[in-house]
Order: sequence, then structure tokens, then C-alpha cells
Amino acid sequence: MADIQTFIEGFERFHTKYFGEDGDLFARLRQGQSPNTLVISCCDSRADPGMLLGAGPGDIFVVRNVANLVPPYRSDAEMPGIRADIEFAVKGLNVSHIVILGHSGCGGIRALMDGEGVTSHQFEFIGSWVSIARKARERVMREQVDQPPAVQIRACEHAAIALSLGNLMSFPWIRERVQSGKLTLHGWYFDIDAGELLAYSPETNTFMPLVSRHARTGASDR
Repeated sequence: MADIQTFIEGFERFHTKYFGEDGDLFARLRQGQSPNTLVISCCDSRADPGMLLGAGPGDIFVVRNVANLVPPYRSDAEMPGIRADIEFAVKGLNVSHIVILGHSGCGGIRALMDGEGVTSHQFEFIGSWVSIARKARERVMREQVDQPPAVQIRACEHAAIALSLGNLMSFPWIRERVQSGKLTLHGWYFDIDAGELLAYSPETNTFMPLVSRHARTGASDR
């Protein structure tokens, strides 16, 4: 019960801040939500998007799943799942940005690289889900066949983000908004080891530091 009590105490602090000290915020949020950004992130407990991005209540619309994956558009999907989440964010909330937020050490991508989603030999559901990124795995195994597993996994984490960005563009109402300038897509990667946030560049097909540990350390030293 120690962990549960910690959560209860956390809510008490939340209540004091947002229903006591800053009561106006939820007075506004009770009227509805209007976040500007949809964040599609991993379920991993180390990569909470609200904490990583310093977001407060009402700031971001969050969808979390194993390995922060986006399936391609299908209008006849029996279980729409994340497609419904994306549709509501884009059509209902009219978000201006979609961020796919991946991270290093992703267990879902590791499962994919180990063969889940290809052979489905261990997990009951994870294999079929991560198979969304099978093409990313195939590309890594083709282009980095001589690299050690850790390098291959990181490359697949990157490639899966790029693949999901491509899948977002298969949604006709996302593609129309992107082409008209109403919506911008972003691929971000949280490097847990380095404490850095990397951004995907479709022009170079690479990830470059958006916020680096060295840059922040240098800024704090000045």
C-alpha cells in the first residue's frame, strides 16, 4: 500500500494547487478542453509525456500505446482503437500539432526486434500490435545487419517513429490539413541515457538534438 498512499498524497498536492491556489484553471477546463497538440507516446513508465514536456492540465491530448505506434488508415477497421483517438483530436479538437514521442530502451521495439510480431512466440497480444512496425524492423535488419543488437534496436526505435509519421499521412483528413498548413507533424525521441530530446528530420532521415544535455548544462553554467 506504500505506493498507493504516495499516489493519494500526490492527488492531495494536485488538489491544493489546482483547486485551491489556482482554482481558475479548472473553472475554465470544466467548460471543455482545447489542447493545441496531440502527443502519441509509449506506455513506458519512464516516458510520461506530461512530465517530460512540462505540460499542465488541458495542455496536451495524449494517446499512449506500446511503442508509440500509429497504424495506417483503414476506414473499415472493426476495432478503431487509436484511429478513433486520432480522429477526435484532429476533427473534434482541431489540434495544430501531432507529436510522436518515442524513447530509448523501448520494450515494445525490443520485442519486435527479438521476433514478436514476426513469430508471435511469447506474448498473446503484443506481437500482433508491434507488427505495425515490421517494415521498420526489416529495414534495420537489411541496412544494419552487421551492427550489435543495441545499435539495431535504437535504429528501429527511430525507424518506427518515421514509419508512424508516414502512416499518419495515410489518413486523408490529416494529409489535407498538413498540405494546407493547418497541421504539423513531429517525430521526437527521448534518449533516456543521454537526457536529450531528438527531433526527426524527414529531409535527411536522421534524428538531431532538439534539446541536448550539454546545451542545458552550458546554459545553467552561464
